[in-house]
Amino acid sequence: MLPTSLTEALKAKIAAAPHPRELVVDVMLALQAQVGYLSDEAVAAAAELLRMTPLEIEELATFYTFIYREPVGRYVIHVCDSVICWMNGADSLAAHLSRRLGIAMGETTPDGLFTLLPVCCIGYCDRSPAILVNQRVYGPLTPESLDALLERLKSRGQETAAAEAVP
Repeated sequence: MLPTSLTEALKAKIAAAPHPRELVVDVMLALQAQVGYLSDEAVAAAAELLRMTPLEIEELATFYTFIYREPVGRYVIHVCDSVICWMNGADSLAAHLSRRLGIAMGETTPDGLFTLLPVCCIGYCDRSPAILVNQRVYGPLTPESLDALLERLKSRGQETAAAEAVP
């Protein structure tokens, strides 16, 4: 069940738009923000709000890299695999990440902290090899700087989880 405040805010935004379908990505992202991914319920809600079919929403959702149709970790790591990053060692960094996290591309760590995803280009060729973590760019990276980043994220994730567990 979506919060009434979100539903009403989206309805108002859609009503004010000259071409409501232009807001489909904004609507999907807003719905995704509720639970961390675009659930089937959210697809149905987006379709209803925008007067589209669930299939149309699904087609768009699976096209966009930053729309997640399955649950993802607290930190979503997008590894750039463009030709520039590849030439600068992104493939070895991706392998290093997989080993360190114990997961393959497309998987989430058992603790729900990290999800590892490939992305065709993040547009930071001047910082290659680069990754995005929750939409923030990091690069150029080495195995050592990547390890340091993972440790910072792990400690932040554990602190946040502990704070959320306190009544």
